[in-house]
Amino acid sequence: MILNLILAIEFPSWLNSEIFKIPGTPLTVNWYGISYLIGIYLAYRWAVRTIRKKEIWRPVGITRGSELIPSKHRLEDFAFFCLLGIMLGGRIGHILLYNFQGVLIDPMSAFKVWEGGMSFHGGFAGVCLAAWWINRKDPITLWRWADMAAIGAPLGLLCVRLANFVNQELYGRATDVPWAFIFPKTDPQLIPRHPSQLYEAFLEGVVIFLVIWYVSRKHNALTKPGICSGLFFLLYGSFRTFVEFFREPDASLFFGLTRGMAYSIPMIIIGLLILRWAIKRPPVAPKFMAEPEPKTKAKADA
Repeated sequence: MILNLILAIEFPSWLNSEIFKIPGTPLTVNWYGISYLIGIYLAYRWAVRTIRKKEIWRPVGITRGSELIPSKHRLEDFAFFCLLGIMLGGRIGHILLYNFQGVLIDPMSAFKVWEGGMSFHGGFAGVCLAAWWINRKDPITLWRWADMAAIGAPLGLLCVRLANFVNQELYGRATDVPWAFIFPKTDPQLIPRHPSQLYEAFLEGVVIFLVIWYVSRKHNALTKPGICSGLFFLLYGSFRTFVEFFREPDASLFFGLTRGMAYSIPMIIIGLLILRWAIKRPPVAPKFMAEPEPKTKAKADA
């Protein structure tokens, strides 16, 4: 045990969860909060870059019709609603899925956002609601919005998981692997642990992004709405379930499974069903949505 402590990597002292303090107030700007803004911005920029590559939207062979591709302007609206869905859904999801009893005892704790507490599955549900909301009176199909969310979501996950690491939260189980970390800020036991935040950042962020990039760029997966979102369901559920074997459970077990496993296994099944359905359908031809004219130009024309 002593040898393990000696060989373990001590968390870098220069890596601070706070970026800076707001002068004249007790408030601070933290990497965790900023990571959400950076993540949604990167996802939005990647979606914009994707809609401009018109060749990847054009299928080969017989199609079953055409479907609209969202414009940059519509993606801006979608990104805003996704941000709301992530923030509200993530907080509500954490309360319902991980801390319901605690909130019943202390209802005001639900509003103590500075103490942390966000759930991926709650945020994911929030994004699904955002896609449904923007799709209610929209000519763009729901599966098109789902795919647009899926291609950029791994970038957001990468940012948030790295912020989890900086915060020294959601760390892994005790281990003797050479790359084990000691998290002095949040672990009172000060024992070597798996850096499970980095495992998730790599698998949920980098790997899922590369897989979806490959199938969309090299195999025209976006010509069959549902493939990219189905892949995201499948891969996230699989990777999160795998990492849960190394991550310290952050709530009581659920029928012998960690909460992360219990909430992720259904995603694997749903992802497989979506993929099977989407792959069997004929592709669709793209119909690119025009950007709205600037207001100043429209007034001048009038």
